[in-house]
Amino acid sequence: MINDLDRTDWASLGHAYGAADDVPGWLRGMVSPDPDVREEAFGNFYGAALHQGSVYSSTVASLPFLFAMADDPATPDRGGVVALLLSIGREAVDAEEIYAVICGEDGEESTIYPDTARLMREHADAFVVYAGDPDPRVRRASIEGLGLFLDDAERAVALLRDRLVEESGAAERLLVVRTMADLALRLPAAAAPARAWLGALADSDTTDSDTRLAALVHRARCAPGSIDDQTAPTAIELLRQVTPTPRPEADKEQGERDPSRPCACEAEPEPDPNVPGHIAAAFADLERNGRVHAATTPLLVAFHTALGTRAEDRTAVLIEQLCSPDLGTRYDAIDMARSLITSLRGDHTALVRLIGDCLLPGDAYTAAAAAETLGSLDTLAEPAREALAAYVTTHRPDAWASGHRAVRRAHQLAVVTLAGLKDERALPSLLTALDTDTDAWRALGAVGHLPQCAAELTPRLIRRLADVDHSREWPEVSPATLASALAKLGDPAAVPALTETLQAALRHKQGRTAEPVLKALASFGPRAASALDVVRPLTEADDVSLRTAAAGAVWEIERRPENVVPLLERLLEGHRNFDAIDLAGRIGPAAGAAVLPRLRQILNERVEQNARNEQNGSAVLNDSWTLVHVASALWDIGGARETGTVVPALLAAWKDNDATARHVVTCLHRMGPAARPALPQIQAALERLQRGDPRWSGVIAFDLAVEHTCRVILARLRDLSDPAPVREE
Repeated sequence: MINDLDRTDWASLGHAYGAADDVPGWLRGMVSPDPDVREEAFGNFYGAALHQGSVYSSTVASLPFLFAMADDPATPDRGGVVALLLSIGREAVDAEEIYAVICGEDGEESTIYPDTARLMREHADAFVVYAGDPDPRVRRASIEGLGLFLDDAERAVALLRDRLVEESGAAERLLVVRTMADLALRLPAAAAPARAWLGALADSDTTDSDTRLAALVHRARCAPGSIDDQTAPTAIELLRQVTPTPRPEADKEQGERDPSRPCACEAEPEPDPNVPGHIAAAFADLERNGRVHAATTPLLVAFHTALGTRAEDRTAVLIEQLCSPDLGTRYDAIDMARSLITSLRGDHTALVRLIGDCLLPGDAYTAAAAAETLGSLDTLAEPAREALAAYVTTHRPDAWASGHRAVRRAHQLAVVTLAGLKDERALPSLLTALDTDTDAWRALGAVGHLPQCAAELTPRLIRRLADVDHSREWPEVSPATLASALAKLGDPAAVPALTETLQAALRHKQGRTAEPVLKALASFGPRAASALDVVRPLTEADDVSLRTAAAGAVWEIERRPENVVPLLERLLEGHRNFDAIDLAGRIGPAAGAAVLPRLRQILNERVEQNARNEQNGSAVLNDSWTLVHVASALWDIGGARETGTVVPALLAAWKDNDATARHVVTCLHRMGPAARPALPQIQAALERLQRGDPRWSGVIAFDLAVEHTCRVILARLRDLSDPAPVREE
């Protein structure tokens, strides 16, 4: 059938990058005797005709040819073809309900996902045939299709039972078990027999440990009611049985390794020197994060998902993983532990310390993962502080610039995480970074955590700021990052350098630099008075963002409302100038008569527009951030008289958008007793913590701040009697 490719008008079809006239070449390449040609052909098809899981007209048009190739014994890589068919079908089945109708490539409505899913189900018998193929690669690629495309539940269950008997390979047997659980979740008629089969396997003493562990995990997935107090202990015992034990000679080799040199598996190619360091690191992280280091990892990830909020069980399993004799199991457990610690509040001291125990000088690859994870935990990493400090001080500070990339990365991540805990023992390595210019971008994000070390850090940052070439649109070192770091250090010695940087940015028309520098100057308050002659004229700049930043700086430096309030009228013309709205709030009651009417107008416009859209059946304008900023400013200016407006607006914003939580509760905290009407929502938010759904922003530092503030408000208000009526002034 491959010879019939030219009968299709491929140019009229599309894929992710336009016309699909290159698809027939890829299909021909898939049957080439040259493995390099085949690899390139498959890669091109996945990248364009199945780009990020999207199905296109050319994808569907390719299906008859792909099935023909899979059926032909002469096809060199039939397993790869069946795997591609499975990928197309899986994407279609997963999306057929979510994207039942989409806008097609020609702008017309399209039902391509349900149509493709139906087509794959019509070819379900092909996967039945492939599942019995002599080629194990074909069988392995086809097993999942039995659970995805067969709609006859009884037949599908029987076929999968038979496959487990026929398959001797561990990977294939585990795939059969997983597919049976997927089938139970997809077809209600398959649920009872599939669960019974999984239960029998999990409880069978005659079944191999790998299969028993898989059955136990997948029974928990599709039958949560089967999880009891023995589920986790049984899984731990089975995990011990299937975990490979290192050879004694391997342990000896590990112990004799030079801690300054990475092992072969840790050696990674140096990045292109023409690519900025932070960009190269980001791409390397993407590739690294996709790695799986132990055969049991996918199973254990599924197990933790099934256990959900059973924190004690998950902690017990993770302790076993983090103490495993298998290095790969320990490595992969680090991120699973991070997931638990950040999603379920509780005492995770034991897990954090075990992650800290992975900071071994002889294993830079694992140490880097541990340090990176601890860094993501913010203050929750405190129990690992001494482990971090021990790892950092084991090397000399010049390990920051080590010639061995894995050692360098591990040391840097540990230093940055230690600095995040405000620990001065990170300072020597940070100074090395700034003095040698080795990966200084990473150090710049950490130095602001050490204001107690400003005397040594500020001069170095000032020198780097003076070296910025403002004629370049994107300088090698971001002056905005430097300005932010100097602001966090709080050393007023930085004010002249920041003022000079502001002038240079203005000369070169670099507004994206001038704005953050203005905000940095504002952070010094009256100590930045020497910059006023440069800052004040910018309050008349054409660019509204620059004008707003300048007005904010003038206020913070002078604190004279008469010089700033008159500027607010123009700044508040747009309803989403949040910096101007916040500035009005910081000025407080002195801004009242000039800005309160406009703030009320903005709030009412947003509320009324949403109400009209909801009444008309239109999409409700999600303008929760406007509600939050305006309501907060109204309270800071108008005080208790605005309670009836402010509280409903804050709670509506929080209900619509969890990411506003930190701003909302911060304002409620300032409101004192007036925040009492918010108590039910605050209580509900804390109850979400107990149910394992705490992440309001997805950033652990913000979430911890929200949690703390909620508890403070609750403790303050829960026992108060009903407040007296607010007296109008």
